Amino acid sequence: MADEEAEDEAPAVELGEGETVEGAPLAQVASRLTWPQEKSLIERKEGDAVVRTPDGPQTLSDVLTKIDVTYFDTRQSFVEAVHGVVGAGPVETEN
Repeated sequence: MADEEAEDEAPAVELGEGETVEGAPLAQVASRLTWPQEKSLIERKEGDAVVRTPDGPQTLSDVLTKIDVTYFDTRQSFVEAVHGVVGAGPVETEN
């Protein structure tokens, strides 16, 4: 019961009222897949997904065309490969 009370007392996280960000976080897209995974299967399953990047939203299919790796043994290797192409900095907001 003590754990339940601690959860109830935890402060709620409030979202800011700033501009929205287009696209899904890469981590969200990667979490929908199981690993290991071939690049071609990722493109078939999630290629039309729009992901957030420092340069603005991009389709995952467009990003995957710039990656030479054809097989990702772990989720982390996939995320690192995508970040190698698009970067991992702050994401632009909509204007």
